[in-house]
Amino acid sequence: MSKIYLGLGSNVNDRITFINSAIKHVNKLSGCKVEQVSSFYESFPYGKTNQGNFINTVITVKTSIAPLDLFRLLKDIEIKTGRKQRGRWGPREIDIDILFYDNLILESNELTIPHNDLHNRGFVLMPLIELEPDIIHPKSKKLLKEYLDTNKENHILKIWKNNFVKF
Repeated sequence: MSKIYLGLGSNVNDRITFINSAIKHVNKLSGCKVEQVSSFYESFPYGKTNQGNFINTVITVKTSIAPLDLFRLLKDIEIKTGRKQRGRWGPREIDIDILFYDNLILESNELTIPHNDLHNRGFVLMPLIELEPDIIHPKSKKLLKEYLDTNKENHILKIWKNNFVKF
């Protein structure tokens, strides 16, 4: 079984409900077991900023599903959970990203692991470090804490220590 980290975010309607629903769907996948859920972090939007604030979390999952197959299943979960297509950087009912898949480095037209821009996103770094304080980026070989120390775009507004998740 591989250890993976998934980033989940929502900035439309009942954000916490969308995130909890997506986590439950991931946990129900054959070959996946959610092991940890970080606190929930509210942050300003990243990229296209004229939209609602996001709630983000990171989950640790054990999986036997291959990366590209998992990516496609996660896209299906986004649709089942209610995601509507609004274009790049637009509002999202749910967004699920594969952040790390063991120490795999994968670059294809469909999927990049580790996630391309995670080292610039405080709303991803903080929950990842919460779950795994000494996690190392497999490509750069740097501790993620080092990125957080230099990251100017944290914009974390609120942290909920109670995850609300029951799966």
